[in-house]
Amino acid sequence: MRHFADLHFHSKYSRAVSPHMELDGLAAGAKQKGLTILGTGDFTHPLWFKELKNRLQPEGNGFYRLNDASVRFMLTCEVSTIASMPKGVKRVHHVLHAADLDVVAQVNDVLSKKGNLAADGRPTFGKTTPTELVELLMEVSRDIVVVPAHIWTPWFSVFGSKSGFDSIQEAYQDQAKHIFALETGMSSDPAMNWRVSGLDRFTLMSNSDSHSPHPWRLGRECNAFEFGEEQLSYAALWNAVREKDQTHFKYTVETPPAYGKYHWDGHRACGFSCPPEKTRQLNGHCPVCNKPLTLGVQYRVEELADRPQGVVPENAVPFKTLLPLHELLSAVTGKALTTQTVQKTADALIAKAGSELAVLLDLDPNDLTAVAGAFVARAVLDNRATAVSVVPGFDGQYGKPQLSDGQQRLNE
Repeated sequence: MRHFADLHFHSKYSRAVSPHMELDGLAAGAKQKGLTILGTGDFTHPLWFKELKNRLQPEGNGFYRLNDASVRFMLTCEVSTIASMPKGVKRVHHVLHAADLDVVAQVNDVLSKKGNLAADGRPTFGKTTPTELVELLMEVSRDIVVVPAHIWTPWFSVFGSKSGFDSIQEAYQDQAKHIFALETGMSSDPAMNWRVSGLDRFTLMSNSDSHSPHPWRLGRECNAFEFGEEQLSYAALWNAVREKDQTHFKYTVETPPAYGKYHWDGHRACGFSCPPEKTRQLNGHCPVCNKPLTLGVQYRVEELADRPQGVVPENAVPFKTLLPLHELLSAVTGKALTTQTVQKTADALIAKAGSELAVLLDLDPNDLTAVAGAFVARAVLDNRATAVSVVPGFDGQYGKPQLSDGQQRLNE
């Protein structure tokens, strides 16, 4: 059975997050998207942890269920470490995964001594290095899995241009032995990461980092697993990730890297963006205001890359590139994501296929045409073929999908 898993997003207890990011909203959003495994996000927050304890029922295999909902929950959260080091202040985000609420209670007790867990669903621990964080967690349980989050994002990531390191070993030192998976983030995809040979030993994963249960956010990036019901467990899933076992870890679903908010370099305040080669010509400064550009993911990947594009490491988990359905329909219609035009068409397609991911990956072209018309069908098929171009995002601004010349609009 195919399982789509999104293991990194935030609850309503994090800053700038929808109030619908609670258990019922997450379960409903997962069903619409086609996700069967969700993280919980934010398990360090006292109020959210209380809700998780009161409402989730353990399956006994490291997963939890909400009533009779089809989705399984895995206990997860994101934390931020900030530390002054010889090469400057380093700010890194990490996604934590645990198999048991009792273990989470112990984690929360340990981390409460490092910072105020009630201040935000994604707590920040000052004067804490990545190494120290992992060492503390491993003392609680070796079953805890730590995955460096959105590893190339400029401001808060292990390789970020503003405050990152140049290798996982440099970041985690003697605790790097406990790191076996990395989250690519929306502004990069596995092909970009494959250019850095030092990442070959790690399994690449993708998650949404969503702040909303809307289907164009939740599950926009996710992981596809194949497990029979009797096989699926927390331990089995992470063993498949650790071993790059493609019998069970089939592929990741990625948005086009250009769709991410930090793919190119730029200065949002001036509306200026450019690729790395132009940045180098400009000596890293905005031509409008002469302030330093925010160096994006592509620039940083090229700084650390030691081999050309097109290299695929041995045993690398494959990936599929897809824009979310609502983004695609918005580009077709010229209407905003939240408009009735986009919503009605998306709802009709999802009703036909059973979920958004089924529309994007599986729905027959004839059914696409019958439900939404030839032009939408063409856009969905172009999306499957990675043939939809995107004007790259930069400095916190999403990229903009562009359909081919002559694309008709639904409202014409």
